[in-house]
This record gives sequence, structure tokens and C-alpha cells, in this order.
Amino acid sequence: MAFGSILSYQILKIIKMDKKVLFVVTSHEDLGNTGLKTGFWTEELAAPYYVLVDQGAEITIATPKGGQPPIDPKSEDPSAQTDSTRRMDDDKVLQEKLRNTKVLSEINPADYDAVFYPGGHGPIWDLAEDKISQQLITDFYKSDKPVAFVCHAPGVLRHVEIDGEYLVNGKKVTGFTNTEEEAVKLTDVVPFLVEDMLKQNGGEYSKVEDWQPYAVVDGKLITGQNPASSEKVAEELLKML
Repeated sequence: MAFGSILSYQILKIIKMDKKVLFVVTSHEDLGNTGLKTGFWTEELAAPYYVLVDQGAEITIATPKGGQPPIDPKSEDPSAQTDSTRRMDDDKVLQEKLRNTKVLSEINPADYDAVFYPGGHGPIWDLAEDKISQQLITDFYKSDKPVAFVCHAPGVLRHVEIDGEYLVNGKKVTGFTNTEEEAVKLTDVVPFLVEDMLKQNGGEYSKVEDWQPYAVVDGKLITGQNPASSEKVAEELLKML
């Protein structure tokens, strides 16, 4: 990180903000026809949540169905745990928010300064096809408010259009790579591949080595490649706020 960026981030860490951020989380729990379960990936919610909350942001969590969103069981494996996920496990306030997420259809975008979508495989089944989510993203974007997505969550942009063109068309983006999907052996299970979709919709897709942190910013659009990119996406969002 360049010195100027480090200095800017250090200043941000000192100055507390008064912003409201909406987290939109999947309600989908079935991993295709495998008989296995999916949902949201804990690190992709926990790391951004604490980056923002620790700087004074007020976070509301919403899901298509409301209530407790499903957690991807693999994200609870000991090998996937981080300081943020362990903090989340002991955080009664966050656990209460998760048990009582708001219903997405009842959310008014005007009440928030930004929206963030954590990944996990769940979103590419429900949120990618959810017209309420699509309209929500459109409303935020047209209001010049940051819209941020990490890992599989850029997949929710699949049908989002701005003035008749895909939002990602001509935009610099990233998201879960085809080779990362191959590595978890779900290429033939998922409804579509995030990398392929972003390219097909006109996105200027880029990536780094699999599983390495990587975030891309284009205007108010922020995307991250994989779970390791969660904190970088949140830091970029923090800068915008």
C-alpha cells in the first residue's frame, strides 16, 4: 500500500463517522441438487461489519425472507476462522441482528448511505434473480451511493441494468474466479460462473492469483475477488463514506 493510502486509512481510523450501511444477505440454503447446504460466508460478513462498525457506522442487515440467514457450513470449519469470525461468534449484538434480519422488500434505500453484499454461494441462487434486490442496487447507484460486493456477491449484478445497459458494462470489476470455483469442485453445481457472467455483461474483469486479496473500485462500484478480499472491499467502502 502506498504511503498516501496508508496515511489516509490511518486518518479514517481516527475519525469516527456517522453513516448508515445496509448489508444484504442471502436467504438461500440449498447447494443446488447436491443435498448439501450453503448460505453466506461468515468471513465475508464479519470482516466488513467490524471494519465499518468500529468506525461508527450503523449497520442494518436485510434478507429476502427476513430472520436468520443460512450460514455456509464450510465457512464455520476451523480452517476458515479468522479474528473477525471469532469476534462474531461472541458478539451478542451481531448475533441478534442476524436472528432478526429485516425483510428486503421493506427496506427504503433513501435511509442508507451505502449497500454491501457479502458472498457465499447462496446469493447466486436467490439475490441474483431477486427483482427487489436489483431495484435496490439501481436506486443506490443512481443516487451516487456506494454499492459493494465480495466473492460470489458480484453475481447479484447479473440482471442489474442502468438506463438499459448492464451496470457492469464498461466497468472495472472482479469476483470469484472460474479457477477458484473449480478448486471447490462446484463448477457444475452453481447456476452460473461469476467470472464468466461479469465478462459476458461487458465488465472489464481482472483478478489476481486464487485466494489472494483483491478489490477493484470503479466510481461508486466496489468488487472483491474472494473471501480474503472482504476487508479490502470494506476499507474501500470506508474511504468513500
